[in-house]
Amino acid sequence: MLVGVPAETKDQENRVALTPGGVAELTHHGHPVLVERGAGAGSGFGDDEYAAAGAELVDAHEEVFARAALILKVKEPTPPEHGLLRRGQLLFTYLHLAADEALTRALLDGGVTAIAYETVQVGHTLPLLTPMSEVAGRMAVQVGAHYLERTHGGRGQLLGGVPGVRPSNVVIVGGGVVGTNAAQMALGAGAQVTILEKSADRMRYLGEMLHGNLVTVMSNRQNVAEAVARADLLIGAVLIPGARAPKLVSEGMIRAMRPGAVVVDVAIDQGGCIETARPTAHSAPTYDVAGVIHYCVTNMPGAVPRTSTHALSNVTTPYALALADEGFAGAVRRDPALAKGVNVHAGRITYAAVAEAFGLPHTPLEELLYQAAA
Repeated sequence: MLVGVPAETKDQENRVALTPGGVAELTHHGHPVLVERGAGAGSGFGDDEYAAAGAELVDAHEEVFARAALILKVKEPTPPEHGLLRRGQLLFTYLHLAADEALTRALLDGGVTAIAYETVQVGHTLPLLTPMSEVAGRMAVQVGAHYLERTHGGRGQLLGGVPGVRPSNVVIVGGGVVGTNAAQMALGAGAQVTILEKSADRMRYLGEMLHGNLVTVMSNRQNVAEAVARADLLIGAVLIPGARAPKLVSEGMIRAMRPGAVVVDVAIDQGGCIETARPTAHSAPTYDVAGVIHYCVTNMPGAVPRTSTHALSNVTTPYALALADEGFAGAVRRDPALAKGVNVHAGRITYAAVAEAFGLPHTPLEELLYQAAA
């Protein structure tokens, strides 16, 4: 199968879908790989490294889409790329369709088979989302601390304080992978950390695993409002796989925060869990609501591409290899986890949460595969 790796077109997205090592795995299995020149530059991979791994380098972005049967990307296609996708083509990338109706309809109209990294599911885990959730959770504290500095518009506070001065209050809504990694970073910096979580078992686990100035609180409207009002740094870390994030923090709660406080909504890819959150980009990452700084960049890990590309390619390459080796139907029949990643196939929405988000029909993938085989 001919595999294509285009350069990313999202604002300051410096990751690339495959490392040279990933290319070498595919070519070793007999699959030719097209790589757009310069695609790996932001992550520190030169064209010569891809060529040495067996890739064919091409100059035109459009050529990758025109020739490849399987397109590997990091982020969802941007509007100029919608028309480059073609019927029967496989697209394997982060999609977050429940927050993007235009892209959903473009994939449906184009007859593309779209597999989302973020909905590939093994048991209760999301193995292709986890590495980037780990990166984003850790980055949330890093960027939050940056914008808490007075020189960047914040309250002028150090996360951990100093002897005789209270540490900053970091409030994390959600105790999953993002929330856990954010808490580790914040606790390591000496902050006072509150995690709001609805699972008692998860709170017990967090209490046993994390050490420092940590409080876990049951997530309900009253507790969220009280915690948010005290927060110096508020991190949104809620995820419902494949679905829009619920709005757990209202605009009224944000307006009750102190001026110079900072909000980082990591759930913004799925629409955000904070009512005042709207997508931003690395080129203009923040905005102000009632004196509260909001950082809502939809591709946070793109700021640390060397780390992120390695972490992502480590987990996505085996699935890409399965698709190339076995073809779409064979790969998803063999691997139920990969089948759960399929969001759109043959002009139908196959992921229920995406269909629900837009009031569109949902067709189970098994039904479409059966029809194709009949």
